[in-house]
Amino acid sequence: MRILLTGGYGFIGSNLVRHLLGPEGMGVSHLVNLDKMTYAANPENLADLVDDPRHVPIQGDIGDEGLVTRLFVEHDFEAVIHLAAESHVDRSIDAPEAFVMTNVVGTYRLLEAARTHHRRRSEEGKDFRFLHVSTDEVYGSLSPADPAFSETTAYAPNSPYSASKAASDHLVRAYFHTYGLPVVTTNCSNNYGPRQFPEKLIPLMISKIRRGEALPVYGDGLQVRDWLYVEDHCRALARVLSEGRPGEVYNIGGRNELTNLSVVKTLIALVNERLPATERREASDLIRHVTDRPGHDRRYAIDSSKIEQELDWHPLEDPESGFRKTVAWYFENEGWIDRILSGSYRGERLGSGAG
Repeated sequence: MRILLTGGYGFIGSNLVRHLLGPEGMGVSHLVNLDKMTYAANPENLADLVDDPRHVPIQGDIGDEGLVTRLFVEHDFEAVIHLAAESHVDRSIDAPEAFVMTNVVGTYRLLEAARTHHRRRSEEGKDFRFLHVSTDEVYGSLSPADPAFSETTAYAPNSPYSASKAASDHLVRAYFHTYGLPVVTTNCSNNYGPRQFPEKLIPLMISKIRRGEALPVYGDGLQVRDWLYVEDHCRALARVLSEGRPGEVYNIGGRNELTNLSVVKTLIALVNERLPATERREASDLIRHVTDRPGHDRRYAIDSSKIEQELDWHPLEDPESGFRKTVAWYFENEGWIDRILSGSYRGERLGSGAG
């Protein structure tokens, strides 16, 4: 397959590139990785693929109409996997405009280019597929007794981030029903695993625990999330791309509902296993409850029955195995975090896509 992947230098994107080009991938022969290279993108995430001729890195904005149009013409993509997004809730509260421009306007520009491209390929008797990767946060918040989010749950976004993703989901749906663009949408739960930017809960806590620093936990810490190991998510995306029904939505979850507080305590225990006895800390010594963020959703939970039954996908990792693998990766790649914290990771630029 010839694929355009947007946002492939971020957390999920870089893991997906590795999966698609790896032995369990889909036989991808040509993968154009278009990334704006904002703060959350890291060239180091894919540095070992620099000599792989199948991987074509291009620095650019999905909102750049001329660039995106040219890429579709030059590379004749068979599929698009749209991952590029501003995704950190706290940042969306402080500065929402970037989320609207990337997640809404950027998705619109990409859909328009894909619509023209699909029309051309259809006239030539060629297939095309557009996979839009979204989030469970578009569904809003659940109470403890509510059933998990399904594909028919009404949208109720509560942050600028989730509202911008909801808007992009609606645009994707409209392009299927109005223009016949063969789109598939996925809504996933909280991902974790290697190469996650350290502002997110799990890598942030691992880093702070190692240094013996205070661990800020919003409110009472009893917010519930469904945790999905990133490699399980990548397997699901590949399955949806190849076998999902156009126009359909597939929810992807780990079936692992945990409170933020329990996640932090588990990470403390796992990190302590790797530290000298003199550096180990008790949870009570580290955890500090801080003022909750505005509009903080109380509980997310994903019902992934549809993808499990239709596409025979199931998560392979549970929190015990997934968190242990994640802690191990961050210990074995300490320099990766150090370069992010120092800012030195942002020095490298990618190709421009010219020619």
